[in-house]
Amino acid sequence: MPKKYWLMKCEPGAYSIDDLERDGSTSWEGVRNFQARNFMRDEMQLGDGVLFYASNADPSGVSGIAEVSRAGYPDAFSTKKGHMYYDEKATADDPIWTMVDIRFVEKFPDVVSLDTLKQIAGLENMVVTRKGSRLSIQPVTKDEFEIVRKMGRKKK
Repeated sequence: MPKKYWLMKCEPGAYSIDDLERDGSTSWEGVRNFQARNFMRDEMQLGDGVLFYASNADPSGVSGIAEVSRAGYPDAFSTKKGHMYYDEKATADDPIWTMVDIRFVEKFPDVVSLDTLKQIAGLENMVVTRKGSRLSIQPVTKDEFEIVRKMGRKKK
């Protein structure tokens, strides 16, 4: 299966690229949107590239690169009563929700801001640059991934 590329959003107050660098890897649980869940469950594979995006940040944008280190598996928290990600409809036989693991690859010297992404040739069709795009996990093309990675590696 060919390598795919993704943008995964997280608020830095919840989990940041610095946290991922410190931890080395993490599970990406708690996604409660069916389209994002389907990406994790059906499409994300070991080794896929990830643009790590800081949302609701100053500035919001891509702060580094990660990689899928474990393909989709049941989100254990969906069946854990009392947990913030508990879903009363989820069961051991049908957990409903999925998670993946990602590992740290690199942190950019500076965030590639959303405003910058919107101005770069080749990123016009990138999902995150579209008005009203709120999905926490989005596919990106290989070309989009490479453009953002090159930009992120440049120092100010």
